[in-house]
Amino acid sequence: MVPLAHRLAAESTVGRKVGSKAYDEEEQSEAAFRRLDTLGYRVGQGLVERFSRDRPRFTDTLDMIKFLCKDMWTLVFRKQIDNLKTNHRGVYVLTDNAFRPFARMSMSSRTEALLGVQPFLWFPCGVIRGALASMGINATVQAETSELPGATFQIKTVAERG
Repeated sequence: MVPLAHRLAAESTVGRKVGSKAYDEEEQSEAAFRRLDTLGYRVGQGLVERFSRDRPRFTDTLDMIKFLCKDMWTLVFRKQIDNLKTNHRGVYVLTDNAFRPFARMSMSSRTEALLGVQPFLWFPCGVIRGALASMGINATVQAETSELPGATFQIKTVAERG
């Protein structure tokens, strides 16, 4: 999916006259990020609509996050999240110690690996955002990895202004 998003981003920027190559690559990377995040968002929305239909309504945000960690993650990645931490103020940290997209990935150096895997985190971030949005939670999601094949997702819920 990541190569497809990069190809689509490259095609969308062809024909534009840009002064520097570095800017062009950054623009393509940003377009690929947006594309993967949007695709993940739509997938997350659809999964929640389909698989939470027969469940009772969620009562609080923590129940929704637990649904995401147990049921949704199992549907998408065939395993549950390994660890969920929260500060009870709208910040949740999900840790997957054996993130399936990274399971067979190898790179020549550790820094190359950590930079190379970042695009593979964009789609799951979108899935998380879309799933939460479908359950009525506006959130930002950031992902990082410090050791392959693990991944950490930080969810910050955005309070509704009213």
